[in-house]
Amino acid sequence: MYDYSIASSGRRSFDRDSAGIRRSESVRSRRSSRGQETAVSRGRGGASRSGAGRSSYQQPRHNRRRKRQRPDITQILLIVIAALVVILFAALIARGCASSQTAEESTGESQTAASQDASQEVLVDGININGLTQEEAREAILSQYAWNMKVSYDEKEADVSNLMEAKVDELLEEIYASELKPGESYTVNTDNMTEAAMAEAALIAGNWNMVAQNGGISGYNKETGKFEFETGSNGHVIDQEKLAADIVAAIQQKDYDAVIAAQIKEVSPEYSADDLREMYKTIGTYTTTTTSNSNRNENIRLACEALNGMIVNPGQEFSFNDATGARTEAKGYKPATAYLNGEVVQEPGGGVCQVSSTLYNAVIFSGLKSTERHAHSYEPSYVTPGEDAAVSYGGPDFKFVNNSDFPVAIRASFESGSRKLTLSIYGVQVLEDGVKIRMESERVGDLEPPAPVYEEDMTIPLDQEIEVKAATPGSRWTTYLVTYKNDEEVEREFFHNSSYRGKAATIKRNTSGTVITTEGSSESLAETLPGESAGVTESMPIGPAFDPSITESQNASGTGETAVEPGAGSEAGPGTQMPETEALAETQPQTEAPANPMVEQGPAGPGM
Repeated sequence: MYDYSIASSGRRSFDRDSAGIRRSESVRSRRSSRGQETAVSRGRGGASRSGAGRSSYQQPRHNRRRKRQRPDITQILLIVIAALVVILFAALIARGCASSQTAEESTGESQTAASQDASQEVLVDGININGLTQEEAREAILSQYAWNMKVSYDEKEADVSNLMEAKVDELLEEIYASELKPGESYTVNTDNMTEAAMAEAALIAGNWNMVAQNGGISGYNKETGKFEFETGSNGHVIDQEKLAADIVAAIQQKDYDAVIAAQIKEVSPEYSADDLREMYKTIGTYTTTTTSNSNRNENIRLACEALNGMIVNPGQEFSFNDATGARTEAKGYKPATAYLNGEVVQEPGGGVCQVSSTLYNAVIFSGLKSTERHAHSYEPSYVTPGEDAAVSYGGPDFKFVNNSDFPVAIRASFESGSRKLTLSIYGVQVLEDGVKIRMESERVGDLEPPAPVYEEDMTIPLDQEIEVKAATPGSRWTTYLVTYKNDEEVEREFFHNSSYRGKAATIKRNTSGTVITTEGSSESLAETLPGESAGVTESMPIGPAFDPSITESQNASGTGETAVEPGAGSEAGPGTQMPETEALAETQPQTEAPANPMVEQGPAGPGM
């Protein structure tokens, strides 16, 4: 063994014989010291403090160590990228596993919740109405149908009403009549919808149908005295049964926005012109007798001329005043005696009330309906009281409506020689065979006449009064509409009431105090005043001589005086008069028909 020590370096000395461990530690210690020195030297820019104690081989080792420490950039990037790819791939795998697990958990939870909710649902055609009011449920159910069904024809369209609404309402009424039952499911029943579809089809067809027009009277030929006829026109109508069937089919196919093409059927008129010529006849007629007053008869003739051949279509209302127009002298009407506010005047058109009253009876007999009629102020003589119809242009009118299915025509004629006035209705029979309608009137009361009218007559003694015209009381009449079947009464109904004013008595008297003798002298009737001599008298003024021609009534018979009554009612009360065009009768005119005339509605060919 030998000792090896370095005293100057301060290091410990090891015995050679010591354990190998110590020796190795000494070697590592020396290497470490060199490394530290190298580091110090590198930190100072690579310059050595001194060359003492350092061998020449150390520098190359230092350079080699520096080369090993410089990394390769490309390799580093590749390594980093590879590492990122690995990390990303791992993250994706981990995330996928987590999502899969979450989805499985969610699916399980939703299936469980759905299973729980389904048990609480109340479904109507797939709509859950649980928790909704009846109206909310209705709106929710109807919203799924999106109803927009239409019907089209000839570039026109019509909306079809939502027929599902009634079915939904019917079902909901049943469901909500009691508490909702969770878990129940219902279906809106679309069976038995034909009736509703037919009603809808009829409504649509009503707007588009063009009804066939029957032929009828087209005019009156004054030269031949005959009516002319025209052929009707074809019509077209919607095939309602086909349309209803198409609507039902669209509903059952759930085609709620279908546009259905309407089918059209052409329809021919029911009657031809030849058919109608055979069907037309006089269905109502009435005749009265006029007076011998020429002006009055001329007025009647002009009114007949205005009415003759006039056509009144079905549903049309006839107006006497409109048909004749104003009865003026410019049209040829003559002044004739009439009443104006209770006074006898000469009025153009006097006498035409006899025409309107005669027409009124013909209209009633034919089965047509009067819509306006007025009684005269005074009882008429040419018709039974209660069966007259007073007119005055601008005032009372006579009107009737054609309530038959065919046009009717008026035939008016006046025979001046016989003074016969006839008004007829020409058309297709309204009443059944063997049926007749007549008016019957009865006097039901009297009305007090007005106060007497006094006339001064100086030829009458002072203490006398002479009644030259007796008073005529007024009257009240009730008129009935009587129906006969084969000349036997089968029905009687109230028609209207009429009132007629009375006429005042005319009384002559002398209140002048002087009596005119036949010799033309006067006799004073003044009393002798007290204190005066007997025989001293005071003569009163002498009036005009008596003229018998002005003391008699203008109507010798006292009948036939008429005046138009104001107002629109059928019962005219006494006390008020309006201008009228009815003349006074002259010589007791006779009526052609009695109170209950049984005028036949016999057949009359074309031209009657």
